[in-house]
Amino acid sequence: MSIHDERNHSPWKSYYGPNLGYVQEQYEQYLTDPNSVDASVRELFVQWGAPPSTPIAGGTQAASAVVSNGALPAGAGVGPIDSNMLKKVVAAHQLMLNIRRYGHLAADIDPLGLSPEADTKLLDPATFGLTQADLSAIPGSLIWDNAPADISNGWDAIVRLKEIYSRSAAYEFTHIHDESERFWLHEKAESGSFPAPLSARERESLLERLLQVEQFESFLHRTFVGQKRFSIEGVDMLVPVLDEIVRAVAHDGATNILMGMAHRGRLNVLTHVLGKPYEKIFSEFHHAPNKEVIPSEGSMGINYGWTGDVKYHLGADRAIKEGETVRANVVLANNPSHLEFVNPVVEGFTRAAQEDRSKPGFPQQDLHSAVTIAIHGDAAFIGEGIVAETLNFNKLQGYRNGGTIHIIANNRLGFTTNSIDSRSTHYASDLAKGFDIPIVHVNADEPEACLAAVRLACEYRLRFNKGFVIDLIGYRRYGHNEMDDPEVTQPLMYTKVRNHPTVATLYSEQLKGAQAISEEQVEQLRQRTTASLQAAYDAMKANEGKAKIAPPEQTGNVVAEDVATAVPLEELREINLELLNRPEGFTEYTKLQRILQRRASALNDGEKVEWAHAETLAFATILADGTPIRLSGQDSERGTFAHRHIMLNDNANAEKFSPLHMIPQAKASFAVHNSPLSETAVLGFEYGYNVFAPDTFVIWEAQYGDFANVAQVIFDQFISAGRAKWSQKSGITILLPHGYEGQGPEHSSARLERFLQLSADNNWTVANLTSAAQYFHLLRKQAAMLGSENVRPLVLMAPKSLIRNPRVASHGVELSEGSFKPVLPQFSLTEPKAAKEKVKRLLLATGKVAIDLDEALASGNSEDYAWLRVARVEQLYPLPQAELERIISQFPKLEEIVWVQEEPKNMGSWFYMEPRLRELAPHKVGVRYIGRPDRASTASGHQEVHAAEQQSIISSALNGQPFESSLVRG
Repeated sequence: MSIHDERNHSPWKSYYGPNLGYVQEQYEQYLTDPNSVDASVRELFVQWGAPPSTPIAGGTQAASAVVSNGALPAGAGVGPIDSNMLKKVVAAHQLMLNIRRYGHLAADIDPLGLSPEADTKLLDPATFGLTQADLSAIPGSLIWDNAPADISNGWDAIVRLKEIYSRSAAYEFTHIHDESERFWLHEKAESGSFPAPLSARERESLLERLLQVEQFESFLHRTFVGQKRFSIEGVDMLVPVLDEIVRAVAHDGATNILMGMAHRGRLNVLTHVLGKPYEKIFSEFHHAPNKEVIPSEGSMGINYGWTGDVKYHLGADRAIKEGETVRANVVLANNPSHLEFVNPVVEGFTRAAQEDRSKPGFPQQDLHSAVTIAIHGDAAFIGEGIVAETLNFNKLQGYRNGGTIHIIANNRLGFTTNSIDSRSTHYASDLAKGFDIPIVHVNADEPEACLAAVRLACEYRLRFNKGFVIDLIGYRRYGHNEMDDPEVTQPLMYTKVRNHPTVATLYSEQLKGAQAISEEQVEQLRQRTTASLQAAYDAMKANEGKAKIAPPEQTGNVVAEDVATAVPLEELREINLELLNRPEGFTEYTKLQRILQRRASALNDGEKVEWAHAETLAFATILADGTPIRLSGQDSERGTFAHRHIMLNDNANAEKFSPLHMIPQAKASFAVHNSPLSETAVLGFEYGYNVFAPDTFVIWEAQYGDFANVAQVIFDQFISAGRAKWSQKSGITILLPHGYEGQGPEHSSARLERFLQLSADNNWTVANLTSAAQYFHLLRKQAAMLGSENVRPLVLMAPKSLIRNPRVASHGVELSEGSFKPVLPQFSLTEPKAAKEKVKRLLLATGKVAIDLDEALASGNSEDYAWLRVARVEQLYPLPQAELERIISQFPKLEEIVWVQEEPKNMGSWFYMEPRLRELAPHKVGVRYIGRPDRASTASGHQEVHAAEQQSIISSALNGQPFESSLVRG
């Protein structure tokens, strides 16, 4: 084509004046980032190159420019280009972008007017050298591509956009990476549906709800003087906001709505959103001692756990019905004072509620069947690291749930600390930007704007399956609790609070001003609420002494029922062969293929099953029993020690495959997920999953056992104590690699002592095993107990080097016969009486050191150790007292019982075992310790020191002479 023909066919000949300037600006953006311009514009640049600097002669005067989904209207400019006008168009476009990006800085989102005035120069036309006349001369559609029909010029566009982006709901969407999401959000914000268009009936209902929220708090305040309740006042709109979310997501198909929140406003949410009767809440106040306990706790709550919890930590559930049909279940999770740590727990609830685990393979997930609502404090959202860990679940395959709706109940204080001292960010919500989550800041004194934010959040989640943050900005009417005097620390804030009307008052005045309601109607609503509160209180008083509180559960060491865990050998062999099958065309890594192929003969006579193989067989048989399994941890697919390989990767295309998904025996799902680098959030998630799905065998595995330190709050507040505090049952299994192999302080100890210190009330099982068969049987026992009254969490000190130690491997018959043994005596209980009478010392040990003793004994002459016997304590809690008594009673001439451990004396099991062994020891039989002395650090960082210490421990244990040493002492 000639140059003349090319110019005649060029699309640029249709562009003149401001429209040509717009295209030139788009081309500059295209050169910087091709993805920043619309695809249709991008195609023009790819095909035709740069637009001309001046209009093409002979072109038509119908100027137009392609925008997001069509063409801009014709510009007014004709003839030679006006470069000054082009600059003004570009400047006006940049001003529009700034309004979208920074309009929130000028928004009316501060009910008390406490915030310093923000720098809003970037929203001022003068900053860009623009006047009203300049903007009026520019077509509005050049500046605002979603402009309503009544926007005729640039000045009107800018005025309207500033109004939209700087009112009582402020938007932060420009950090969203996906262009289609960002466009949709801006389109919704600019659509004219905000604030929420409410009918007269909806407005009256909203006012009545606000009056209920306010009157409930006022009634508690004057009736139970001085008792703490952590009132909602100042963010009263939280309750209508939750009402609206529940309504919206239930309408969109959610059958489970799972909520987590701290104690601020919890009682109000319990009664108004969860339906907990006023009478019951009043009873809990009435029967609570009024103690002043600093900083925040006080009266004992009334619930049905063993020890109970304070009333503002308790959860509840409610069924939303239509007629006789349950439409959705709403659950508020129990939560300790560790604020945000409930977040991953309710995320786990939701994932469990969304998954169908009834078929082999990965569970089938329905993202819309359950929704999480997480309610945060402003200081806690930015201050607690668990929030970031939980936000990271947003897009992760093993943890995503289609989007959590986050609400920051923002009273601009953390206990007594101002925002300027509690965060380095402009907003409490800024953390969410890093996770690609949209944010709306909304004034909690503007009810209709709050509901508009909710509707946007719910629609966004439904459309894009992602989370959303509503920053509900209010204040706190009293101190951290109602016994605090807040003016000590916030004198200026509370001067304003004292004179600030409640949101119910503000909204009633707004409706009266709009002639939407009368003063008489408002008074009737108020009296109706007050009457219902008084009636509930009178009923509580009338029933005083009649209601009986359920007695605590019986505690003590309730031994689980005997569970059959053996699997016939032929069945194990059939499953074992199926586990070696691969999909057609699957390319297995040659080295791994050889390793796994060795398992083919492991169940034959004379062969043995190693630890990881026993685990896989346990999993397969559990699936064959119809119990679904979920396993997660930082390297759980392969296993930290390259031992598990339960998820295989095709060596040609990296596609994943698990043999447990294909075995024909499986009757339930199997999920395994490599977790993010988090212990606290992941463990909380798995605990929540198991609590909500109690028939699922949920396993969390630490990369190394001591990494569980990071998740101590989850162990302390949920796993060990959840049943005692809240009657919350869990059968979660925790695998914590533990053992001293000279790997240094951070890769030796899983801190066994901490779990034993937390052991009471038969709250869990703590074990440290020494054989693959024991592991097989204990896993199957734990799975069989799921869903029963006897179910408890299982904390297992998993092996590291022992995984491949031949002394830990087991014969197939040990899996097909027998069961889990809490104590393994390394001798025959039927040996001759004469042999028993020679025994002077009984060594008791658990875990790896017991294998070290076994190896040392095997290398010597058995006759040399006629005076010695060894027993392995496989289950530490509940302590198998009867089995230990039976073993000790075998030796009438026993002189000493020695506890041998590899951990330092102030760690490991010694302080737990010593008093219990002294109770078991016969008269005049000593109880002694052999192991490392007290240490500040868990283990030596020097291999040679470790080896010398370990050898000294073994030698001392096997030495028949009285023992003294600076390293190991009795």
